[in-house]
Amino acid sequence: MSTGWSFETKQIHAGQSPDAVTNSRALPIYQTTSYIFNDTTHAANLFALKELGNIYTRLMNPTTAVVEDRVAALEGGVAALL
Repeated sequence: MSTGWSFETKQIHAGQSPDAVTNSRALPIYQTTSYIFNDTTHAANLFALKELGNIYTRLMNPTTAVVEDRVAALEGGVAALL
């Protein structure tokens, strides 16, 4: 059995794992525009890029993050930006 995914399989599965709660394979579409922060330190760290996380959907959201990871996998790159 092959140890690597074919290009076609990467198109469907790269960049995302099944949801741990629902076992859904489908990528959900997050239609949120804003996110909450644990406290002001958490917010400051996110905006200073000291921590990874969602700040505002125009910058990134969980859906676009998966698409970027998938494009990077398909192109053999390290990262992608939409």
